[in-house]
Amino acid sequence: MSDTCARAPEVKPGVPPSAFDTVRKQRTFLGHPVGLHFLFFTEMWERFSYYGMRALLVLYMVNHLIRGAQSGTSHVFGFAALQHALESVFGALATQPLASQIYGLYTAFVYFTPIFGGMLADRVLGQRKTVIVGAILMAIGHFLMAAESMFLLALFVLILGNGCFKPNLATQIGSLYPVGDPRRDRAYTVYYAGVNLGAFLAPLVCGTLGQVYGWHYGFGAAGVGMVIGLTIYLLGQPYLPVDQLTRAKAAHTETIRTPLTAAEWKAILGLVALCALNVVFWGVFEQEGNTLQLFADRNVNWHVFGRQLPSTWFQSVDPMFIFLLTPFLNIFWSWQSKRGKEPGSVIKMTMGCALLGISFLPLIYVARGLGDDQRVNLLWLVSCAFVFTVGELYLSPVGYSLVSKVAPVRLVGMLMGMWFLANFAGNYLAGYLGTFYEKMSREAFFSVLMALGLASGAAILALSVPLRRAVGRNV
Repeated sequence: MSDTCARAPEVKPGVPPSAFDTVRKQRTFLGHPVGLHFLFFTEMWERFSYYGMRALLVLYMVNHLIRGAQSGTSHVFGFAALQHALESVFGALATQPLASQIYGLYTAFVYFTPIFGGMLADRVLGQRKTVIVGAILMAIGHFLMAAESMFLLALFVLILGNGCFKPNLATQIGSLYPVGDPRRDRAYTVYYAGVNLGAFLAPLVCGTLGQVYGWHYGFGAAGVGMVIGLTIYLLGQPYLPVDQLTRAKAAHTETIRTPLTAAEWKAILGLVALCALNVVFWGVFEQEGNTLQLFADRNVNWHVFGRQLPSTWFQSVDPMFIFLLTPFLNIFWSWQSKRGKEPGSVIKMTMGCALLGISFLPLIYVARGLGDDQRVNLLWLVSCAFVFTVGELYLSPVGYSLVSKVAPVRLVGMLMGMWFLANFAGNYLAGYLGTFYEKMSREAFFSVLMALGLASGAAILALSVPLRRAVGRNV
């Protein structure tokens, strides 16, 4: 860590602070502001809580909750009404399709509420306070999961908390760097890899506790992780950027609403188009926590080195590959950049979708004629996860960086929330696609997923030139 610590300059009325004035103390560690590392560990523990709960969610519903609710051995407030509403639209739903629909709705709305959380931060509370509110709500939601009857209420509270937390933590990274700083793209990629450490540890801890000792122990551990994340965020306040709303109030400019320029409108429309095109990617990718988890539980041999491992450990494979592959991918991109051959953000997203589609080839091959009682070698599933993780790295962190670069500063929180709308629609699509898992052969189902991934890549590629013109030639 650098020994230098600059005092924050005073903000004079009517004079907007410079980019570096947004941080109280400009200490650096490993070449990046210290604030990045506090945000890194805050998000790491938030991802620990989210993925710990997600690793258990479908298995918990299929193997315990829904059967208990339908047989009358357990009572879940609002469950009968939710089931009736879903069946009025989709017809009678067996246990697995019903669980898939609930999973899709929950993970979808987790990514729907960030647009409102971004607006709340941009206009009312500021990013810091909104993140704190979100973290508190998510901790409460995870602890509510320990009470079976509170299951749906817990999901609702988690959705609200995530809406406040997610967009406003990510946008603070961009505020740590001045305009044009080449470290910004790398910071988002490092951040994305680092937070996956939490996603890697979560199934190993929460998944094992839930499957071996009891579901509620796993959910409780997720709540503890969220409390740790909140504590780290509070400790890191002196090193975090002052949000746009606070700076505007200090400069007495918060009431001035200047209209968007033509260039800003083009940037926004370009982001909207990319957001729409990413929906199919997330609809396929999020099968990882849905049907792929069921495949891992029912059709994969988890007997490794003489020990039977919990199937929820599959949820650790993707984040493990993320933080293992990210350094090599950054080196590769830097090598391409020096030669003027690094692809822009839009082409990287195209490649990410194509890799996602190709990743299902091993499962299509091994699933031919596979029965429900037959199991395959774990490496088939791991090889699939390896390829779709590379695809994820080409799409997801690149999207975060793109929003922070091209969004109008006064709307960055809202537009980061809008970016998550692709995840909202994609996660619901993941739940809907999952309802066909037991209606089709495994081979046919995985073939559909491959086709959808390749089709989304082709759509982005077809629109790459007009999208680059709308968003900016530098992307």
